[in-house]
Amino acid sequence: MKITELLKDNKVTLSMEVFPPKTTTAAKSVNEAVRKISALKPDFISVTYGAGGGTSRHTVDIAKDIKDAYGVSSMAHLTCVSSTRETVKKQIMDMKAAGIENILALRGDIPDETEFPLPGQFHYAAELVNEIKHIAPDMCIGGACYPEGHPEADNKAEDIKHIKEKVDAGCEFLATQMFFDNSIFYNYMYRLREAGIMVPVIAGIMPITKKSQMARSIQLSGCCVPAKFKAIVDWFGDEPLKMQQAGILYAAGQIIDLVANGIYHIHIYTMNNPMVAEGIMNSLSEIIGK
Repeated sequence: MKITELLKDNKVTLSMEVFPPKTTTAAKSVNEAVRKISALKPDFISVTYGAGGGTSRHTVDIAKDIKDAYGVSSMAHLTCVSSTRETVKKQIMDMKAAGIENILALRGDIPDETEFPLPGQFHYAAELVNEIKHIAPDMCIGGACYPEGHPEADNKAEDIKHIKEKVDAGCEFLATQMFFDNSIFYNYMYRLREAGIMVPVIAGIMPITKKSQMARSIQLSGCCVPAKFKAIVDWFGDEPLKMQQAGILYAAGQIIDLVANGIYHIHIYTMNNPMVAEGIMNSLSEIIGK
């Protein structure tokens, strides 16, 4: 099913993200995690894509299994910045052949050793959206957005401008980077709508269930962490089971607040942890109707 169909109604949707194995030896554990997360029956599951396409075959295979073997709608990520146009075209065709209907079109991170921009290749996600529309016009295309601003953008106005370019190119919905302070997200939604960006926006939530995750999340995303969550990590961070429960409940509280304020579409960054995914689902069972 196309994700835009899932986002049509004013009902709560809860989707989840998984990532493919980086090595062959990790495949078994990742596949088992995907099976368990799929068994929770989220509204859809997205599958990330390795830098330079290093895990691209796994991305397509896992997205296909989620759809065909487990009966859950899936979305495959696709990055372009460190791939040639020929490679990207092949990936789109592979996804189409696998029956995948949804792609999250991303520029991707620039590897340290890569000259950027590569002559004649993709520079921005909007260009990738155009390419997907040309090769597979029936594909449902999503894009990423950043409530606290893209780390490479000079300012927030420039960041919003690039988001609008993606939407104007054919991006049909947006999924946000993780955030831990809902007030930042609400302000961001206002700025998106003010800029004429009216596509559905899925709020991205990452349950922080380990002390080490918080520092890494801040480093990768530049997210602001509220004092109340820092206090949770300070108090429970050295006791793994308590930290896991506290992190799940904090994320569930964020989701409850979002739904109560009319934000019905939520995406969980599971880190391939079925226990965390199940904990979120159980905490919200009546609210999400699952």
